[in-house]
Amino acid sequence: MTRLFTQPVAEATGHTAQLFSAIKGALGKVPNAYATIGSNSPVALEAALNLDGALRKSSLSAKEIEVVKLAVSQEAECQYCLAAHSLMGGKAGLSADAIQAVRHGGGSGDARIDALATFVHTVVTTSGDVPADVVIAVKQAGYSDAQIIDVLLAVASITFTNLFNRVNVTTLDFPPAA
Repeated sequence: MTRLFTQPVAEATGHTAQLFSAIKGALGKVPNAYATIGSNSPVALEAALNLDGALRKSSLSAKEIEVVKLAVSQEAECQYCLAAHSLMGGKAGLSADAIQAVRHGGGSGDARIDALATFVHTVVTTSGDVPADVVIAVKQAGYSDAQIIDVLLAVASITFTNLFNRVNVTTLDFPPAA
C-alpha cells in the first residue's frame, strides 16, 4: 500500500486533469507514480514531465537516457523505477543482458554504454569531486562535454522519481525488474 494520498485519475480536475490527459495520451495510461505525484503536487509532476521532455531534446539517445536511469535506480534500489526503466530500456534497444549489465556497472558488450554506466554509478556513489580518471574514461569512450552535462540532467530527473517512489512505496504497475 502506498503511503501518500492518490486521487483516482478519473476524478482529477483542473491542471492535474490536463497533465493526466497528456500522460495518458503519450503512454496509454497514467502510471501510479505520476498519479500520486500529480494528486499532491501538479507543480512537481509538471516539472518532472518538463525535465523528461528536455532530456528527449538533449544530446543523449533514448538508450543512453535509459542507461542513466537504470544505473541510478539500481544504486537507489528503487524497485518501481527499475521496473519502469527495464521496460523502457528494452523499448529503447537494450537487451535483457545489457539491462542487467548497466544496472551493475558494465559488461553489456558495448564499451561506450559500459563507460556511461560506470560514469553514472561513480557519480551517484561518491562524494566530493568525481575522480578525474572517471571523467577522462567517459570522454575517451566518445562522450562530449555537452553529453556529460545532459547525463547529469538525466541523473537529476531520475533521482527525483527514485526519491518519490522510495518514500511512497509506489505499487508496481509495470512488470517487476529481473
